[in-house]
Amino acid sequence: MFGIIRPCRHRLGGELGAAWQAHLCGMCLSLRDDHGQAARLATNYDGLVISVLAEAQADGAPERRTAGRCALRRMRKLDVAIGDCARLAATVSLVLAAAKIRDHADDGDGAFGRPGVRGAATALAARWAAASTRTGRELGFEVGVLTEAIGRQTAIEAAAGLGTSLLTVTEPTETATAAAFAHTALLAGKPANQAALSEAGLLFGRIAHLVDAVEDLTADQASGAWNPLLACGADLTEARRLCDDALLGIKLALNEAEFTDGRLVHALLVHELTRSVHRVFARATAPAGPNALGARSLTGAGSAPLGCGLPAAAGLSCLLTIRRRPGCGENCCCDCGEDCCCECSCDCCGDACCEACCGSCDCSC
Repeated sequence: MFGIIRPCRHRLGGELGAAWQAHLCGMCLSLRDDHGQAARLATNYDGLVISVLAEAQADGAPERRTAGRCALRRMRKLDVAIGDCARLAATVSLVLAAAKIRDHADDGDGAFGRPGVRGAATALAARWAAASTRTGRELGFEVGVLTEAIGRQTAIEAAAGLGTSLLTVTEPTETATAAAFAHTALLAGKPANQAALSEAGLLFGRIAHLVDAVEDLTADQASGAWNPLLACGADLTEARRLCDDALLGIKLALNEAEFTDGRLVHALLVHELTRSVHRVFARATAPAGPNALGARSLTGAGSAPLGCGLPAAAGLSCLLTIRRRPGCGENCCCDCGEDCCCECSCDCCGDACCEACCGSCDCSC
């Protein structure tokens, strides 16, 4: 499971938490039903935002069905999202996963670039790309805009150098997410929302790209892998400024869109996305050495660890060993093993309360 928006049950509450999990499992099952069991590997936290957006704009009650028991839900049944909302999220996730696999296979890096695996990975990527194109057309969505944008990424990265704007490098991701967000308006029958959601999607793609770069910064410098911050000579302060501006832009764009029920959209794309940015930068450290960035460490004494997902987001490696976060209360939903307490976090800065908190919140812990 991958993605930057990983909400916790305690913050979402019972109703929104159940809705979030319904969309996650609905996307996973849509991938299986349309494209086979292997396609479920493309399930990710951020892809379900597409399903959430489409459903939040649609008139009428949400479409649900009761799904059977699943090991990732601890063998529980669940009412999951169905219909075009879940299928669009699955389609977008599949085409992006196919592009990622093909990229690793072509570059000869990662698990998919290994000899003996590369050929099978390339064939799988081609099959997924073709399948997502067919499903996209059924939903009125041409996935070509996604594949074209992704295809430009390699050339843009190769041309980037010291002084290149980070926004030049993030543009293909922004274009892809903008198209996916905008199509949810058409799918829900709310074409007037297209412009606002396109803007929100563009800014979400920018944040996703930059947060990924910041998370990988130290490892990329050690391994020599390409990283936009290192390649462009941009510091963490600049990346943080761009993310903060994008967070504000997303909030304003969502305010311009019309939703039937926008509570989960607001919770994910305003509150949880803000927390994700805060946490990643709180842990980030400017790399040292001859190629170091000209930025100070953004890590503070009270920096908070990464958040966790709901039980459905537990990885396969956690199936047999469900761990509780130290400090969490009874019946806590957290199973990621991180040393934090999701009930005692600052909604303003994302830091653990009582440990160098920003002081702008009402901390009662």
